Amino acid sequence: MHVIRTPDWSLPERDATPPHLALNRRAALATLGGAMLGFGQIGAALADANAKPGDRIADYPPSAARFDPARSLTPRHNAETYNNFYEFGLHKDIWPKAQKLPTEPWTIRIDGMVEKPFTISFDDLMKKVSTETRIYRHRCVEAWSLVVPWEGFPLAELVKLAKPLSGAKYLRFTSLADPKVMPGLSIPFFPWPYHEGLTMAEAMNELAFVGTGMYGAKMPKQDGAPIRVVLPWKYGFKSAKSLVRIEFTRERPVTFWEKTSPDMYGFWANVNPNYPTLRWSQARERVIGTGDVVPTQIYNGYGKWVAPLYAGMKQDKKLFM
Repeated sequence: MHVIRTPDWSLPERDATPPHLALNRRAALATLGGAMLGFGQIGAALADANAKPGDRIADYPPSAARFDPARSLTPRHNAETYNNFYEFGLHKDIWPKAQKLPTEPWTIRIDGMVEKPFTISFDDLMKKVSTETRIYRHRCVEAWSLVVPWEGFPLAELVKLAKPLSGAKYLRFTSLADPKVMPGLSIPFFPWPYHEGLTMAEAMNELAFVGTGMYGAKMPKQDGAPIRVVLPWKYGFKSAKSLVRIEFTRERPVTFWEKTSPDMYGFWANVNPNYPTLRWSQARERVIGTGDVVPTQIYNGYGKWVAPLYAGMKQDKKLFM
């Protein structure tokens, strides 16, 4: 049985303003800066004191860290209780509500420009892939970050199983939208269900990952159970949760956040400290679990693996937001 542990020292962390609110940029920056500087050394000491088995990189095989996480793992209790999953609410502590998410049985529809569209159960899909652990940094557009040991398999394996046609250029991911258990679906100004997209080249990159678990256990419901996308070089909203459909298309999909706020959240959304959103800087980030404030790296530090994907493209804001 998977038990969700509430941290006994946690403070309310609702400093990231929901994107639909129109705020003065200067005020938002001041608020974010104050929140970032409020944790510091005390947070780091508490994180060390509360470390549990599975919270350390040494708890995993060396191959899990081959993509150079360059930081300590985020304590599991932090990663499991500080979440964005707007289908369950706009605040960070949605994990109790998310426990109503039904994950068994679960099926995924693979269609669009493929040789033969099909629907497959999660259990049957897992019999067709080879799973592994990968430790990745994760950077949210809200200027906070995590380091998580993900369980799963390369997205390229799923693409190969789908057998896309030669004209397929993009993947469109769709998340579950179940109004019986997801109160956030009543928010009228969001274009539900949640949907995201990648180019075929991005999906086939060796970093692109399908997450099915965290910290050596199955995926928590609030983190996107039972199956989600994990893209460490992109802002976190690109990593669609609780997938129910993957469609292969010729045309570039218009994604959820493009429809909601096209001046802030674009299709590419590659991490870049040089391009602020309309409301705050992206130059620094607050590390969840320690409160440290550190510089943000272009492509979240994964340029070695992904920069060639964008060679020859104009390096302006549209490529990063």
